[in-house]
Amino acid sequence: MTLLLDRSTQQALLELKRVLIIDDEEPIRRLLGYMLQTHGYETVLASDAREARIRLDEQPFALILCDVNMPGESGMDLVRHILSQYPHTAIIMVTGLDSAVLANAALDMGVFGYIVKPFESNEVMIDVANALRRRRLELDNRLHRENLEDIVRTRTMALQQALEWLERSEKELRLSREETIQRLAIAAEYRDSATAQHIQRMSHYCELLARKYGLSSERCDLIRTASPMHDIGKIGTPDHVLLKPGKFTPEEFAVISQHSEIGYRILSGSDAEILKVAASIAWTHHERWDGNGYPRKLKGEAIPIEGRIAGIADAFDALTTQRVYKPAFSLDHAVDLMTKHRGEHFDPELLDVFFASLNDIKHIHDQYADQSPRGMIPEA
Repeated sequence: MTLLLDRSTQQALLELKRVLIIDDEEPIRRLLGYMLQTHGYETVLASDAREARIRLDEQPFALILCDVNMPGESGMDLVRHILSQYPHTAIIMVTGLDSAVLANAALDMGVFGYIVKPFESNEVMIDVANALRRRRLELDNRLHRENLEDIVRTRTMALQQALEWLERSEKELRLSREETIQRLAIAAEYRDSATAQHIQRMSHYCELLARKYGLSSERCDLIRTASPMHDIGKIGTPDHVLLKPGKFTPEEFAVISQHSEIGYRILSGSDAEILKVAASIAWTHHERWDGNGYPRKLKGEAIPIEGRIAGIADAFDALTTQRVYKPAFSLDHAVDLMTKHRGEHFDPELLDVFFASLNDIKHIHDQYADQSPRGMIPEA
């Protein structure tokens, strides 16, 4: 197993000038030791691989001069051990075997040099200096690479934390925005006979229809969030008209019809996309596919898609929940009534898409049912 060294230990190794000399011939060991000491190196001598292993366990070395043929474990086997366990140590083979095959094998293993006995002092010192220079470059490169990796890792973590913070902030802002819209919508609805649950059902019906129709995820989310504001204009409708339980007179209908215009004036003029969509829904959700709706008698695709979607969702919820002026109709009855007005009151394609998802519609209605039996859809 390769020994992993911390940054400070690696830095200390850069300054190390300690050399381990391994040779079974004492004269060679002493000669090499003397040469290196006269040039300022600290030397430790070992007569075989066993003793070398002990010295390596005791302290680190910048360089090892190792013989090939020794009693017991061979120099080549010892080198393999050193390279795997002490990768920050440079190695030069010193041997009486002048073999190109052996030299190439040693270099392929990762040794820094190959000196053949008998050797000259200059030859040894040049090889030692080159080996230590190469070792220093490798350690410098490794430290530099690790520093870069640390910088990248630190900056990546900082970026991830910043993104997480932005995501949390965006989520909190979105939830706060949606809650504000819903509370304003509920405040308007409380003037009518509708309930806070109507707001939830309405928005989820709109999202369901928009999604099934194939609008983008972003547009579906905008429609879901903005649709609760569809009747915000009712805050400008007099109570004697808004709360009337019976049928409106033509004059009263003209008054109640103004809530679409009032809602549009309240919501329009903003640069916020959600308020633009909310203003469009408030203004157009009572328009009819055949052009007989209000307030502008828009016809067909001249009615914005969000207005056509909200018109279907609002009509369905009005039919299937109780109001002061009517009981709740069954699911089948509501479907029949709206289907009769397919292509007249409602966009035919959108209506077909909506009623193709009856299981999802029923789930939404049950999940956000009014808190009394009157809000449930009776069985057909």
